[in-house]
Amino acid sequence: MLQHRKVKPCCSFSKGYYSHSAISSRMKSLDESDVGIFCYISQLPGFRGILKQRYSDFIVNEVDLEGNVVHLTSLEAPAELVEEKEVLVADQPNKNYDAEIGSFRALAGDFNADMLKALLDQTVSGGGVEIEPIVLSPSSDKSHRTAVHNFFKEKLKFLVTDTIDGPDATSKCIRVRLNGGKSHGRHSFKKRKDRDDKPYDGRGSDNWPEHLGKYLRFHLYKENKDTQEALGLIGKMLGIQPRSFGFAGTKDKRSISTQRVTVFKQRANRLAALNERLIGIKVGDFCHVNDGLLLGQLHGNRFTVTLRGVVAESEAVIEASANALGKLGFINYFGLQRFGSGSVPTHLIGATLLRGEWKNAVDMILDPREGEKEAVGKVREYYKDTGDIEGTLRQLPRHLVAERAILQCLKRSPGNYLQALKSIPRTLRMMYIHSYQSYLWNHAASMRVQKYGIDHVVLGDLVYCKEHCCEAERGANYSEFEDGSSNDTSNHIDEISEADLPEEKDVTVKVITEEDLSAGTYTGDDVVLPLPGSKVIYPMNDIEEVYCDLAKKDAIGLTQSVHGVKEFSITNITGAYRRVFLKPKEFEWKLLTYKDGNIPLAETDMDLIAKSQKLKNVRGEDCGNGKAGEQLIDNGRQSCVSAIMDSAEDEAGSDRAGSHQTEVYDSADIEESQKALRLSFTLPASGYATMAIRELLKTSTSVAFHKTLNP
Repeated sequence: MLQHRKVKPCCSFSKGYYSHSAISSRMKSLDESDVGIFCYISQLPGFRGILKQRYSDFIVNEVDLEGNVVHLTSLEAPAELVEEKEVLVADQPNKNYDAEIGSFRALAGDFNADMLKALLDQTVSGGGVEIEPIVLSPSSDKSHRTAVHNFFKEKLKFLVTDTIDGPDATSKCIRVRLNGGKSHGRHSFKKRKDRDDKPYDGRGSDNWPEHLGKYLRFHLYKENKDTQEALGLIGKMLGIQPRSFGFAGTKDKRSISTQRVTVFKQRANRLAALNERLIGIKVGDFCHVNDGLLLGQLHGNRFTVTLRGVVAESEAVIEASANALGKLGFINYFGLQRFGSGSVPTHLIGATLLRGEWKNAVDMILDPREGEKEAVGKVREYYKDTGDIEGTLRQLPRHLVAERAILQCLKRSPGNYLQALKSIPRTLRMMYIHSYQSYLWNHAASMRVQKYGIDHVVLGDLVYCKEHCCEAERGANYSEFEDGSSNDTSNHIDEISEADLPEEKDVTVKVITEEDLSAGTYTGDDVVLPLPGSKVIYPMNDIEEVYCDLAKKDAIGLTQSVHGVKEFSITNITGAYRRVFLKPKEFEWKLLTYKDGNIPLAETDMDLIAKSQKLKNVRGEDCGNGKAGEQLIDNGRQSCVSAIMDSAEDEAGSDRAGSHQTEVYDSADIEESQKALRLSFTLPASGYATMAIRELLKTSTSVAFHKTLNP
C-alpha cells in the first residue's frame, strides 16, 4: 500500500510532529518532515535525479480558465486603428480657469486653491520651464480625497492625481500633475531619478480612447525572476504603481515561466518598446480587454520539468516509476515553497500571530537568519545591534517588502508592533496564517494516508458531493483569500504558488456514512481535508484529532481566539477544502541522454520565437522584433537549441505518454554521457509540481538537498 521509507510516524505526536515553541527563530533550513510531508503513494523504489539544476529545467506555462496553455508567441505591438490626441493645456493658451479655481477653493480651501492656480498659470504661460507637480494638504478623510480626485476628473481632465503618504500614519496627500508625466510641447518634467520615491500612476486619467478596453493584457515571459520582481521592473520603467497590474497567480522564481498579466490604461507599443531593455524578461501577445485579471483566475499550469543526472538500477525502474506517477498520482501536499525559503518558515510566524505575540512576530521577520545573502544579513545584524530604523531603511533591499513596511511603521509609531504587522501588504501578512493552515493540513494528510491508505474512503471521511446533499451535511468551499483582488505578494519568499487557492469554490462537502460505504459511490480519490477556518467541517473520525492536538501544542485555538484581532485569528478565516490525492493531466515523459550539462533539454517560448525568426532570416523575410528575442538567449544557446531540437524532432518525433525511447543530445562519447528525464504535465492551480517529483524520486525536494547532488 504505502512506501514508508523509515519516515517518522505521523501517529506519534512526540516524534512525527514538532512544536513551534521548541523552534529557535534562527533554525536550520526546513526539511519536508518539519511541515508534515512524510508519505508516498507507491512502493516503487526511487532513483537519483537533480531538480532545477538549471532554471531552464523547470518551465511553467499558465493555463487559462478556458484550458488554453499560455505561450509567448510574438513580441510585436499590434497596430491600433485610432489614436486620439491628448487635450493638454498647451493646446489652449488663452483658456481662463477662474471658475474652476473658485469651485476648487470651496472644496479644498484657500491654500490648495492658490497652489492649483499657480500650477495652471505656469502651464498656460509656458516659458520652457519644468512644471513641478503640487502636493495638496494632508487629509485623513477618504471621502473628501475621493471628491478631490473626482473634481479633477470632471473639470480639469488634463491634470491627473494620485495619492501618496502623508506626514503621519493616518493621513494621505493628493498629488496633482500634468497628464502624461513626460514632455508635451514646451513643457517637461524632471527625470525619474529627481522625483521622490513614489512613482506616478495614471489611474486618474479619463483621457482614453473609447474603442480600446481599459486594460492591456499581455503575456509575461521571465527567467529566474518571481512575478512581483518582474512587474516591479516593468512598472518602474513605465512610471506606474504595482497596483496597476493584475495577474492570476505567481510563478516559481527559479524557473522559466509564461503567464497572463493585465495593466491599467497602457499602450501596447510602450510595453513592446521595453523588450530591448529588459533582461531575463519579455512581454508580448498584446490585446486590450475590459477587465483586469484577479488572483485565482486560472485553470492551472503546464509544467515541463527536466531531471538531470538521473541514476537508477535500470531504465525499467525509471519507466515503472514514471508510469505509476501518471496513473496513481501523488499526495497533494503543500510543498516547501508554501513555507518560505528562509530559515524562519512562514508558518512559524503564522503561529506567533495566531497567539497574539506581536513583538515576537516582528522580531522573527526582522532578526538575522541563516542562509541569506551576506549583504542582507549585515543589514539585519545592523538593526538588531543599533535599532537605527533610518539607517536600516537606507540599506534594506526593496524586495524585502514585509521588513520595509514594518520599519516604516515603527518609525512613525515606535513600539506599536501590531500596527507594524498590519502595515505589511494584506496578501503577504495573510500568507503567514495560510502557511500555518497548510502545516496542519499536511500533517492531517499524512495521518490519513498512513492510517487508512489510498484506495478507499472510510467512515467519517470528507468528500466533495456527487449528488444533492442535505443542508446539515453542507460545508462551503470558501476561498482562503478574504480579498481575492489583492495583488500584493512577497518578494522575499522565494516561491509563492497559486496553490494558495482552493481547487473548487462552488461545491459542497459531505461526511461519509455507512450508506455511502455500502453504495461504493466514493473512492480514495474523492477524499478531501479542510484548511481550518470558521466555515469548514472536520472529518468525523480520528483525523480530526491531528488538527486539534497540533494546534493545542502551539497554544492556538481552532474554535476561539486568544486575542481580539480578527485578521490574525483562524476563527475569522472561512477556510477551504483540498483533495488529498492528485493526478497529473496530459502526462508525458521521455528519457534523454546528454553530455554537456549547459545544453538546454527543453524548448522555451523564447527558443521557439528565435527558431521561427531564424527560419524567416533563411527565407529572406523581415526580422521584425527577432533581435529582441535573440538577446535573451545565452551566448551560443540559440544555435545549440535550434540544432539539437531539429535533430531530436527528426529522430524521435513528439513526446508521448509513457515513452521510453531515448533522445540523444550530443552523441559523442555516449559512455561518458548522462541521463535526464523530461516530464510534461498539467496540474490545477492548487497543485505543486515539486510534490509530483518527490513521489517519483522518493527523495526530498528541498533546495539544500538538491544542491548536494549538483556536480
